[in-house]
Amino acid sequence: MIEIKNARKEQSPDIARLIMTAMTDDCCLHFCGEGYGLEDFQRMMTMLVEREDSQYSYRNTLVAMDGDRLVGIAVSYDGGRLHELRQAFVEAAKVCIGKDHSGMDDETQAGELYLDSLAVLPDYRRQGIARRLLKATKEKADRMGLPCVGLLVDKGNPAGEALYVSVGFRYVNDNSWGGHPMKHLTSSNSSALGRADASIALHSLVRHLVM
Repeated sequence: MIEIKNARKEQSPDIARLIMTAMTDDCCLHFCGEGYGLEDFQRMMTMLVEREDSQYSYRNTLVAMDGDRLVGIAVSYDGGRLHELRQAFVEAAKVCIGKDHSGMDDETQAGELYLDSLAVLPDYRRQGIARRLLKATKEKADRMGLPCVGLLVDKGNPAGEALYVSVGFRYVNDNSWGGHPMKHLTSSNSSALGRADASIALHSLVRHLVM
């Protein structure tokens, strides 16, 4: 039976691997400086998940558990804390992957719980786990007193956008991330998540959906 829980620090390696799988190798390498690769990126991401002051922190992560196996993640945080939380990534990237990302565009803003990363293991897709993680993220926003959940979806990913629209997300503006043009969507309708199609498979960060 799948349970949604708060992540624990010792789960950081599994969380980091799921984030990277969701990001795709292309996006991970986009962030790497010359001479650095996926192993370097994975070491950095594991360290960032272990930290408490990072946007990717285990403290910002909900996990889907099948017994002792971590099968899905949803990483989210207060958009108003983006600059504060992203500083850990900027500092780590200079050391671990040889690139300065201090000039990155903002991917979220104050007033929303930003759903940064959402991923489910391949053999657990099409079981409604992504829908449950989305619902749990909405409930987290309610507990934090934030009026909506926001995310980015790739403009070249109409299937992903259709999923988010089906659970109550609506277009706000254009953005970019990882070298890709994106749409910024938000949702404040928690009841819509209960009507989501449980058969849709989610393979990625919220920014990338592979059907």
